[in-house]
Amino acid sequence: MKHRITPTRFLQKNWLLVGILGCIFVAAIYPELGSKQGPLYTEYSVKYGAVFIIFLISGLSLQTENILSTLQQPRLHLFIQLYTFFFIPVFTQLFVLLLSVFGINSWVLKGLITVACMPPPVSSAVILTRTAHGSETAAIFNSVVGSFLGIIITPISLLFNVSIWNRIIHSD
Repeated sequence: MKHRITPTRFLQKNWLLVGILGCIFVAAIYPELGSKQGPLYTEYSVKYGAVFIIFLISGLSLQTENILSTLQQPRLHLFIQLYTFFFIPVFTQLFVLLLSVFGINSWVLKGLITVACMPPPVSSAVILTRTAHGSETAAIFNSVVGSFLGIIITPISLLFNVSIWNRIIHSD
């Protein structure tokens, strides 16, 4: 026998989705709220305040045992970094090649390649990992490591991937 899901239980289970949809709804009704000159001063409150709060809450919720066990998983970290900096750009290069058949603007395709070469934002990694009930410690660690590695790897990856794309475009 199936249990009926109550609205409260639905909200508890799907709070992120409901929150995103709620933000979209509020933005559609009152777009000035999120503008730079709006009442929330988003250029400061979001840029500094929200990121600070995400890191603070994430850091305070980590358990010491989790930190130590996460640091002892080098294969996991190597996999995540290779996936982020190698697989994603290669996959995107193939995807962009497929999209180019449909005549999509080359600047849009270059933009996809550019985004694929960058490490994921730390705040997104933490929030999505928490929502998926994954290892927040591993997400935070790899986001920080990826951000530091990205300082060196992202420009090299961009140079390599955009030059490949330019050769493909100009070979026609």
